[in-house]
Amino acid sequence: MHKLAVDIGGTKIAVGVCDEDDTIVRSWTVPTENDADSINEAIAALYKKACETFNDISAIGISAAGNVKQDRRTVNFSANIPAWINYDLSGHIEELIGTDIPVVVENDANCAGWGEYVHGAGKGSQNMVMLTVGTGLGGAIVLNGELYRGSFGMAAELGHLPMVPDGDTCGCGLRGCAERYVSGSALERFAKAAVRRRPEDAKRLMELCNGHIEELRGPMISKAAQEGDVLGLYSFNKIGEWLGRTMAAISAVLDPDLYVIGGGVIAVGDILLDPAREAYERFLQASAYRPIAKIVPASAGQDAGLIGAANLSLR
Repeated sequence: MHKLAVDIGGTKIAVGVCDEDDTIVRSWTVPTENDADSINEAIAALYKKACETFNDISAIGISAAGNVKQDRRTVNFSANIPAWINYDLSGHIEELIGTDIPVVVENDANCAGWGEYVHGAGKGSQNMVMLTVGTGLGGAIVLNGELYRGSFGMAAELGHLPMVPDGDTCGCGLRGCAERYVSGSALERFAKAAVRRRPEDAKRLMELCNGHIEELRGPMISKAAQEGDVLGLYSFNKIGEWLGRTMAAISAVLDPDLYVIGGGVIAVGDILLDPAREAYERFLQASAYRPIAKIVPASAGQDAGLIGAANLSLR
């Protein structure tokens, strides 16, 4: 028995056929169009292509960037696809493929977090929080071995925890959200400000961006930090501290035993995680009198979203 997992990203749609153990045995990718009908047609075409080889596909799991209602069918809202407002994504796919197999939709961060929980760094944990540090800050919550979605499917928007009163304006319209201080965008902002403030220490970063501060990007800062550059390390220390503060705030509510940190920024490893661990303990309530949650890097890789979607399709 196989399952079809679909991960709808900003630039590509990844599709994988997964076996009973959620192992991807065949995969395809196609570009993501910016309209809902084209996305639906692409998924239906890839399903039919998969059926040419696998005649026992029993469910489809879809990882979608948006808020998904409790019915696990309807996208309440997505910043990427304008038509995805109270949009029955499952119904449209079912109509196109013409079968009665279940089509389950889940938020992309939840899928990645669940993939880490069942087959990655979260395996064996009872209460886990995943934070994905990329362009923004995504989150997923597992409580007592179950994915926590909240009353309306809107839980785990951890990047929008209000961390700084009247702080920087976030893309969501609020101010002081965690992702304004913990993200690839925040890393670049901290580094650019440091270059302007401390030009005497900015030689390496200026070399990497060819002297154009506005072209300074995350991979350049990562490279500099891994070389021991003082401003590169400073920038990671800043987002690491805010990551630790954010986890301490989450622990005051959820008290997980494990944090799994994913996303592109985690490629530097302990350069980010060490200051995060230090700040977590420093800002954690009653830290001297309680067990300290482990903080580890994600291990399921880029396919975590597909793996999670496949597993959730039959739950």
